[in-house]
Amino acid sequence: MDSVRALHRVLETQFGPDENTPPLEDPRDRRGPFRPSRLVPVRSRLELRHVTRTFRLIDTAIIVLASLTVARFMAVDGFLNLTLGATLPLVVSATLLLWGLRVMDTYVFALSEGVTRHFIRVCAALSLAGLPLAMLDLFRPGVGEMTAVWFAGGSVALLMLHGLWWYIVSGWRRQGKLTPNIVIVGATDAARKLIETALATREVAVLGVFDDRLGRAPKEIAGVPVLGDTSDLLGHKIMPYVDRIVIAVNPSAQPRIRQLIDRLRVLPNDVSLVLDSGGEDGRQRTLSRIADSQLAQVSGEPADIQRAGVKRIQDLVVGATALALGWPLMVAVAVAIKLDSQGPIFFRQRRHGFNNEEILVWKFRSMRAEAADFAAVQQVRAGDDRVTRVGRFIRKTSLDELPQLFNVMTGEMSLVGPRPHAVGMKTGQTESARLVAEYAHRHRMKPGMTGWAAINGSRGPVDTPELVRTRVALDIEYIERQNFWFDLYIMAMTIPCLLGDRDAVR
Repeated sequence: MDSVRALHRVLETQFGPDENTPPLEDPRDRRGPFRPSRLVPVRSRLELRHVTRTFRLIDTAIIVLASLTVARFMAVDGFLNLTLGATLPLVVSATLLLWGLRVMDTYVFALSEGVTRHFIRVCAALSLAGLPLAMLDLFRPGVGEMTAVWFAGGSVALLMLHGLWWYIVSGWRRQGKLTPNIVIVGATDAARKLIETALATREVAVLGVFDDRLGRAPKEIAGVPVLGDTSDLLGHKIMPYVDRIVIAVNPSAQPRIRQLIDRLRVLPNDVSLVLDSGGEDGRQRTLSRIADSQLAQVSGEPADIQRAGVKRIQDLVVGATALALGWPLMVAVAVAIKLDSQGPIFFRQRRHGFNNEEILVWKFRSMRAEAADFAAVQQVRAGDDRVTRVGRFIRKTSLDELPQLFNVMTGEMSLVGPRPHAVGMKTGQTESARLVAEYAHRHRMKPGMTGWAAINGSRGPVDTPELVRTRVALDIEYIERQNFWFDLYIMAMTIPCLLGDRDAVR
């Protein structure tokens, strides 16, 4: 194991750490029954209900397209001349098929159900659609020939599609993309019952338990390790992979609950309170609500998947356009850096991303290679002799940030959001994150290339506590106001703000 760790350190020194792979685990770390071999960051997690909604839309589009194709062949004299008798069976069958696919729960993809049972559900939906065709053929032979062809072809297509849907869902489940990760606060009997139910259903993965009264807590609960107290939870390396923190303590301990909520509010993770429902069915409903992110939140921004989806599409479209138009400029900057000083063209630094995940952020190198400050121990100051000649220009014009478009395209960053700060960044002699209680709230959204703080003068170093507080306040205001049009406004204002502010240290 020591030789593996030594090799890992050598590789990190030469090439930098792999942002997609969590650090090697300490041998003393304990893994519970839910812990996968590879943890998936929260930003990569998918919600099954939105995945199945996409499947349903594709099924609907194919059924409608097939119906229109059949109607086209039936319409020898044109669509307007089609008789009601000819088209009614087709319309009724298509409607019944769409309705049957839904009522037969063919979009549930339950863990407890095998693929054979799922195909039985699809066949039952097809039977509903085939009934009016069979009756039509009995009373008016020959009239339903084209619709019978539609039904046969549609049956084969739907069975193949749902085989594909099942394969995709199964693969994403194995990768951990569809299973929410939670940690439980409170080594209680309610926590044990919740974990046992989770083991039976596998709807959520319980990565660990934390208890503020660690001296009384066991080493594990139902196989899930107790990883520490709430102080350990605040900085634990597993937290970027945790979707939700669930408080499971005695509901009568109101002062303790309030104390826990106050302590955990500083984290970017959603925090929920769950009470023991008193029975197996109640606990299964509780787990389902956790999996669907519908528990009453006591901390964190309410999830808005539609808004996040629109923001991601905006990032991909604008980001791809910027790369397509800006690559000649990026090549020119790269050549200038190479001619100006020795060292690599790019500078990669570990910074905090969404949910406190550590990501590698790309920039054009603006400092002398031997003076690189990967931990941002000393923030850049006016006239900093570590900055090269080309570096001063690209920092002043923010051209050094252009490679972050790659971070945007991979989903680690957004075009607009709180600026990503280096892991362990210091303001003076103090770590910046310790200066403001709400500092981690800025990680409830992906970091951005530009943001509300940037166009309001909070750019460059934050080398005083007042500047840190101002930056955090503006970032939190952005998170509360974020929408499509607000992002477009910030993008539009970024270049004028940069050109009009020549005094900012960047």
